[in-house]
Amino acid sequence: MSDFENIYRPLKAPVIDILDESPLIKTFVMKPESEFTFKTGEFIEVTLNGYGEAPFTPSSSPLNHDQLEITVMKTGYVTDKLHEIKKGEVLGIRGPYGRGYPLDKFYGKEVIILGGGCGFAPIRSLMYNLIAEKDKFKKVTLCYGAKNPSECIYKPFVEEVRQVDNFEVYRSVDHADGNWGEKVGVVTILLDDIKVNPKNAVAVVCGPPIMMKFGTFKLKELGFKDEDIYLSMEKNMSCGCGKCGHCMLGDYFVCKDGPVFSFDEIRDTPDIWT
Repeated sequence: MSDFENIYRPLKAPVIDILDESPLIKTFVMKPESEFTFKTGEFIEVTLNGYGEAPFTPSSSPLNHDQLEITVMKTGYVTDKLHEIKKGEVLGIRGPYGRGYPLDKFYGKEVIILGGGCGFAPIRSLMYNLIAEKDKFKKVTLCYGAKNPSECIYKPFVEEVRQVDNFEVYRSVDHADGNWGEKVGVVTILLDDIKVNPKNAVAVVCGPPIMMKFGTFKLKELGFKDEDIYLSMEKNMSCGCGKCGHCMLGDYFVCKDGPVFSFDEIRDTPDIWT
């Protein structure tokens, strides 16, 4: 088997920049040694030599084939070690894997996006793609929530999106400070102010499981059909190709059949919010 055919052999990807997004979240900008392509919503496996491998959904534009970005929250051993590296470190990447967002089903419709915390990472990649094809969508509305203003990530990007025609951004935080001028409360309250015809709209939800659960229920209250709600599920994706079984979700392999599912596909699966 040649190196090209070996799906477990990572591609070298030097880190050319590291951006602090919040006290616990950093974005790593990599320049793979050869062109690397992915579709928005697909994920990759990232290797830090000597410490391990972990799955991440790229946060950069899928239309940029020269550079690749992942946004990482400190949540465990590998992510803690990633936060310690410096520019110039060489990471390994393999993939892309799984099924991303079905953009063709979004065309001609209004797109409502509900995100929380580091769940903004796959959403940012999606937003880049939506902006590049903005004439194909009726309107795009992003509702994003974080615990407090310092944990709101991608602040410059949010301001860029607010300048795009037919794109709107609403944000909330659980706990505000004196400088916060937007909503206070859980992110689902932002949906109360959205005027949308759910019969000609789709919704995307990505974030912590509890947020995704109540966000999905809120969207259903607004009249969204289960098949029009798309969830980016995060499980223990290890092999990336449906072999190890660590990411099973009912009858599905999240790494191969997801990570993006419509709610009607998984609504009857036990424990989808854990």
